[in-house]
Amino acid sequence: MSETIAAVGGENFIAGQWTPSQGGRTYERHNPWRPAEVVGEFPSSDAQDVAAAIDAAEAAWPAWSGLPAAKRGAFLARAADAIEARLEDIAHDMTREMGKPLRESRLEAGRAAAIFRFFSGEGWRPLGEVFEQSATGGAVYTRRRPLGVVGLITPWNFPAAIPAWKTGPALAYGNTVVLKLAQDAPLTGLHLARALEEAELPHGVFNVVIGRGGDVGEPLVADERVRAISFTGSVPVGQGVRELGTGAGKRVQLELGGHNPMIVADDAKLDPAVQAAYAGAFWSAGQKCTATRRIYAQDGIYEDFRARFLQRMSEGKVGDPADPETEVGPLVNESQFETVLAGIARGREEGGTLLAGGDRADPDAYLIAPALFEDVADDAFLSCEEVFGPVTSLYRFRTLEEAIERANSVRFGLSASVFTTDLEIADRCIRELQAGILHVNSQTAGADVHVPFGGSKSSGYGPHEQGRAAIEFYTEEITVYQDV
Repeated sequence: MSETIAAVGGENFIAGQWTPSQGGRTYERHNPWRPAEVVGEFPSSDAQDVAAAIDAAEAAWPAWSGLPAAKRGAFLARAADAIEARLEDIAHDMTREMGKPLRESRLEAGRAAAIFRFFSGEGWRPLGEVFEQSATGGAVYTRRRPLGVVGLITPWNFPAAIPAWKTGPALAYGNTVVLKLAQDAPLTGLHLARALEEAELPHGVFNVVIGRGGDVGEPLVADERVRAISFTGSVPVGQGVRELGTGAGKRVQLELGGHNPMIVADDAKLDPAVQAAYAGAFWSAGQKCTATRRIYAQDGIYEDFRARFLQRMSEGKVGDPADPETEVGPLVNESQFETVLAGIARGREEGGTLLAGGDRADPDAYLIAPALFEDVADDAFLSCEEVFGPVTSLYRFRTLEEAIERANSVRFGLSASVFTTDLEIADRCIRELQAGILHVNSQTAGADVHVPFGGSKSSGYGPHEQGRAAIEFYTEEITVYQDV
């Protein structure tokens, strides 16, 4: 029997109005820590709702794109203030609907405000360059122009930060937005919509539709009025988005999976390395595309690192995500829970040794004790494919050349880390590790709002996100020859 405790409602946000789905269908979102608890009821939208949102965005675009960029930025600054004013509400709702520990939810809510604040300043930054024509000496310059209506498809694992880092630049550069929120975490994203509403954003500039990927995401990608699609999610779905979007002549940006390595050299400071490995592998229950999936420890420190890491795992606080001391909470839903357990079982079947964790840690919650494997073959499932949960594997290596080769052996290339006190080792890893984000003496997860975020190989497609790099995706560059 479902139990509703302070449940809230949620609706689509289209043309400045809160509205149910046109088909009248809804679904319930349950708390992954206590699945009997209903967090809220939300619209199960379809192509009709998507069409209405695109209609609104298309109608709003001429006036919005014609505003001076600094005035557009002012709306984002006010929205950042509104997010900060409701930060605790956002954090608690995030924890209830997708199980992220409260300590991390608070940081993410604050990050969403910081993202909006950063992009509120884009109106004062250059939008082009001035040159001189080689034949006449007349002016020739470049200029950035908005695209039009853009579609944003976001995941449940960062339900505040990722919608913010897609929405912020899209609006700042003069586009209008249709945002599809993940079904497993809509409530957090609706807080961003309310913040933009409080900022008095013109109606239709920002629209939100909630529903299944096939019912909402596919018609959003397919509609010819949508000029670009930015997607974060799984590799298979992302590949489908790319095929459909590029086939229709759209710009497509994908942020997909990762299988991120950490290299710990003999000369590394082990205590910081152990702390970073734990946080990178297990915080957010390992539900990060930048989570540490493979840890390569060099021969000289392997046994010491192994013992310290197991000790750190035994000390970790696993349980109720609403407890501010909890480090590892539940997985987002039952399906994800079962998938991760199946990945752990497969790891054991293929010869890996489970050193710690890997079992259900609560009779009701979708909670798995952090799992550490050893003796996993380089071509085994756990070494190659992303298990999106609190699971990591430990490997021994002899030479740096060997570690880099093994680290690069997977199809992903999102993030990588090296722990060393040797500048030469750090420099070689920076030059040779195949990843879009490289960390020296810090965990594989984590990203600042003002610098690019994105991967290589199968981890991404198109321009990187965040920082000034976002202008490459959300605008088109034109060249103007101007003679007297």
